[in-house]
Amino acid sequence: MENEELNRQLRKYMEEQNNRPVPDFEGYSPYEMERIFYFPFEDGCPIQLKRLSESDYKKIPLLNQVKFIADLIKNSGEIKLTKKGFLPTKIVKEIYNQGFLKDARLEHFGYKLYKETDSPTIYLSRILLEISGLTKKRHGKLTLTKKADKLLSDDEALLKLIFTTFGKRFNWGYFDGYNDENIGRLGFAFSLILIHKYGETKRPSSFYAKKYFKAFPMLLKNVVPDYGSIERYSSRCYSIRTFDRFMDYFGIIIIEQKDLLADSYIVKSELFDKLIEVLPHQSQ
Repeated sequence: MENEELNRQLRKYMEEQNNRPVPDFEGYSPYEMERIFYFPFEDGCPIQLKRLSESDYKKIPLLNQVKFIADLIKNSGEIKLTKKGFLPTKIVKEIYNQGFLKDARLEHFGYKLYKETDSPTIYLSRILLEISGLTKKRHGKLTLTKKADKLLSDDEALLKLIFTTFGKRFNWGYFDGYNDENIGRLGFAFSLILIHKYGETKRPSSFYAKKYFKAFPMLLKNVVPDYGSIERYSSRCYSIRTFDRFMDYFGIIIIEQKDLLADSYIVKSELFDKLIEVLPHQSQ
């Protein structure tokens, strides 16, 4: 009986520790942070994706670019890829000219659009279609899967798939030279919670970076900066990946940047609260 009582008290203590609110986690418990970190948008997670109206889905740039590419494949039955496995130039230009996502290098710095990799967002869209299981490559041709046939007419399910695939499976360091691929991607749902909580007011990106690394300090351990301090280097990496190349692509924030070398300023868009639901800490 003594052992049973001891085990009961130990379990109670562990449950209390796992369910206590932690200031560095913005008041969430270790248990809740586990759900946020590993199981975003799933049952038991404080953050969820809400269903939007048809008109609001049309305001999500990356979703609509992915759908446009999928429709091109569907309408033609297949797309013959280049010898290196990329979309042909004619199709790349057709996608870019839709204006879903513009590239600053192409718009303002004289770069030309010759191939898929000249537009990181088109390259990203094609990768997301592939790793989401919506397309397959075979014998140099790109076709849709049966999974795509079911999802392309369901904006809610398609967005959740693309959103979670981007957050959990895509390598966020793919398009930059930073030496740690985990910054930003790991705990990406926590960044959404930060925007939910603080995004009504325009704040510098470094404000969010500090809170992110306060919650996940282990991500700084392997950082070897190419310039400046570890904190500044990591903050810049986090900002570019989280805001410029994730949230902005989904239309849920507005970015203001006066100087390329200075902090950008972030405020949530009208779409954010329509799409993102965040529940407060729940005592178990």
